[in-house]
Amino acid sequence: MTLADLKSELSGELLFDNLSKSIYATDASVYRMLPMAVAYPKDKEDIKKLISFAKSNNTTLIPRTAGTSLAGQCVGKGIVVDVSKYFTKIIAFNKEEQTVTVQPGVVRDALNNFLKPHGLFFGPNTSTSNRCMIGGMVGNNSSGTTSIQYGVTRDKVLQLETILSDGSEAVFGELTSDNFKKKITENTLEGKICKSIYEELKQDKVKNRIIENFPKPEIHRRNTGYAIDELIKSNVFSETPEKFNMCKLLSGSEGTLAFSTEITLKLDKLPPSEAIMVAAHFDSIENCLSAVELTMKYNLFNCEMMDKTILDCTKQNKTQEENRAFIEGDPKAILMCEVRGNSVVEVEALGLALVEAIKTSNLSYAYPLLIGDDIQKANNLRSAGLGLLGNMIGDKKSAACIEDTAVALPDLANYIAEFTALMKGYNQDAIYYAHAGAGELHLRPILNLKKAEDVVLFRKITTDVANLVKKYNGSMSGEHGDGIVRAEFIPIMIGEENYQLIKRIKSVFDPNNIFNQGKIVDAFPMDQALRYEVGRKEPEIKTMLDFSKSQGILRETEKCNGSGDCRKLPEFGGTMCPSYRATRNEKDTTRARANALREFLTNSDKENKFDHEELKSVFDLCLSCKACASECPSSVDVASLKAEFQYQYQKEHGIPFRTKLFAYNNQLNKLGSVAPSVTNFMFSNRFTSSTLKKVFGIAPERTLPLISSKNLEKEYKIHSKTRTSKRYIKTVYLYNDEFTNYLDTEVGVDALELLNALNYKVEMVANEESGRTFLSKGLLEQAKKAANKNINIFKNIISENTPLIGIEPSAILTFKDEYLKLADDKISAESIAKSTFLIEAFIQKEIELGNIKAEQFTSEAKTIKFHGHCHQKSDSNQLSSFTVLNLPKNYKVTIIPSGCCGMAGSFGYEKEHYSVSMQIGEQTLFPAIKKAAVETVISANGTSCRHQIKDGTGRVAKHPISVLREALLY
Repeated sequence: MTLADLKSELSGELLFDNLSKSIYATDASVYRMLPMAVAYPKDKEDIKKLISFAKSNNTTLIPRTAGTSLAGQCVGKGIVVDVSKYFTKIIAFNKEEQTVTVQPGVVRDALNNFLKPHGLFFGPNTSTSNRCMIGGMVGNNSSGTTSIQYGVTRDKVLQLETILSDGSEAVFGELTSDNFKKKITENTLEGKICKSIYEELKQDKVKNRIIENFPKPEIHRRNTGYAIDELIKSNVFSETPEKFNMCKLLSGSEGTLAFSTEITLKLDKLPPSEAIMVAAHFDSIENCLSAVELTMKYNLFNCEMMDKTILDCTKQNKTQEENRAFIEGDPKAILMCEVRGNSVVEVEALGLALVEAIKTSNLSYAYPLLIGDDIQKANNLRSAGLGLLGNMIGDKKSAACIEDTAVALPDLANYIAEFTALMKGYNQDAIYYAHAGAGELHLRPILNLKKAEDVVLFRKITTDVANLVKKYNGSMSGEHGDGIVRAEFIPIMIGEENYQLIKRIKSVFDPNNIFNQGKIVDAFPMDQALRYEVGRKEPEIKTMLDFSKSQGILRETEKCNGSGDCRKLPEFGGTMCPSYRATRNEKDTTRARANALREFLTNSDKENKFDHEELKSVFDLCLSCKACASECPSSVDVASLKAEFQYQYQKEHGIPFRTKLFAYNNQLNKLGSVAPSVTNFMFSNRFTSSTLKKVFGIAPERTLPLISSKNLEKEYKIHSKTRTSKRYIKTVYLYNDEFTNYLDTEVGVDALELLNALNYKVEMVANEESGRTFLSKGLLEQAKKAANKNINIFKNIISENTPLIGIEPSAILTFKDEYLKLADDKISAESIAKSTFLIEAFIQKEIELGNIKAEQFTSEAKTIKFHGHCHQKSDSNQLSSFTVLNLPKNYKVTIIPSGCCGMAGSFGYEKEHYSVSMQIGEQTLFPAIKKAAVETVISANGTSCRHQIKDGTGRVAKHPISVLREALLY
């Protein structure tokens, strides 16, 4: 049977094109293997067919959910089986018994959102919890911040419905000793497995050897090999009341033994409602770790550590700036200790007692108390830690290899002392990122795995650390799994005889080695199949945009470490990544775009390495929202990558007519403004508009934007003649963007009237259009011309005292983003950028200075719902709009947590993108507006956003400046 034959038999999808294979060649580890195909099974029958194919064709199945594995569990040369698209149902829930049954593709945080109204939750909590899935958590035996109170995933798995390597179905759950003995007599693969395990583990000498060689029992984070040390605790093998459950073995087995299709979990009651976090600051790693045992005496719910390297990385990430507010001075490490109680009084007493203990120890120099949202901000900072390490510019990166070691708490300080000495021997300044309360440390060496000498170090350091961990009878993998990077060292960790035993267990489960080959047993070499070819000559790629801050466009793509933050769903906030949220296809993630571009720029033999249809496909649904530049912990700027790709691709294939139509939209609007009534008749008349849409490839469902009856340039001339001479607070330059000038002139007039009434002198000059439409379509030469003209126009007039302000976010914010990558005069561009503001941000600053007061506005009560522009969220701050709208004292404003509206300039007009555009709008934005009362004012500061709201809900949205102008008291 060929792949094409298999594809025709599946209810789901099977992809084996170059693009699909390239974006599934990596996960969040340092490894890369090109698979033969990618499957999206829809049901159990599909999985059985995949198993049959793998068996017949001597290949392997690599199970995958979110693909955030750090040890290489999700890469392989067989068929990647992605269950994240269709195996996503919550099947059953029993509140009384506190259990839930789910398919493996259910997102952990989505499950907990479902459970929260019932007072329950699934305890294990990884840093990737808003996109990681239960199947992956079972495969890795995940734990996370909550394990010191709620245990690890293995502790919660009650039952697994699986498909075995012969295609038979097996349900594994608790068995009494008698039922287990019956099971081993069955003439099925399940029966043979149980019989083999019984024969392997029944002898006392075997059990003693396991106890002697496996990690210390008090280390509850332990993923070294298969958990045979857990099986021998059951009443089948010892005198205990604990029943036998094969799920103990399957949890942490990384999909190498069976394929799970349903998972039944034991739930916990929600933690006590009141919380306080003590964020203890330390001037050394040693002092921080010495404080762990002390703090753990206070019944902590979290005990997490971050070091200076991670804290410094957060300084460069816009999203994390606010989350850093609690940091005092320049700590070498912070220990985040959370206590909980059922009342404020109770938790305050616990928090103060903990602070007193830390203070008395003389180990810490500061210990701020965090409550409410500040706790979540600190946790968000910690959660972003691993991804933020991708912000390290250049080829040296933190390498995941020894980042998951766990030792018993009494051994922690001595282990770290030896570890630090070991790392110094390799001239390494390690990164310390720890679940300190569980004795687990995410310690990473900084290596350039493009260099042969550093690949040698990669193995040497991992080997030495494995031996050190073994000295303390620790676990080489606490929660990230063995995968490829640690599996080679399992014989060291558990002893050769125990390793041979688990190999035999693998053989009876999977005699043909079709399940995730090369992981845990018979491991792939840990220093081969790396993401980057060792010793390669780096491709030299010339670009129009300046990527020098990342040392070139290729290294910009390489900043993506695969952490998968771009897969988070709308319910978890933020904007990234709108296209993935609509399609749920990996191809439409930020990660896929960066990975695909990296693959082709690295491996293409074409002179123009951008000239690939696969790249056109992967960038097709990118809305250039820029969320990735701020929300991605590694700040991968895919909007810039897309613009550069479009430019380079069009150099080979020319610029399509519709692309020119949208790119030169300003010139067409200028032409249409000569006779706006005629233009608007053509755009709104049913016959003529439908003809235009059909000819130009515009979605027939769309309304076309109408030309204003006046333009802002002319209105300003009238305004400047009528203003009275007086002593202004300051002079500002209003940027006349191409959208406000011809389409939303009324908003521009509102801005002139508002600023004049507030005593600001508004100047306008004959500026060039922003170039936004050129940027969105990859016409970078034209965008560069616009940038250079505007920089030349404004460089001698814009300063801190005479700022440049703008109305349309996508236009004015080019001065702060793309112009820095396009302009020839970089010094002037940077100077102008520092004094350029979205108009709401300018007014916010003036409010803070006391120059604008609430008394200048109406006391009438209004309710307002605000939707912010994506570029504002990424390059600026939508809180400025919130502040401005809240200025009238009886205005009640809420920000709609809507992410991207889905229009994105021309994207939502294009007929092939219309459906996705509306799906994005329907996720959060449209429902929130449709639920709003008729009298509620809808506000949005993006022209595309307002158009999308009108098309999607029928409601008219006002710019915040128009709302504020209407509220003025003259």
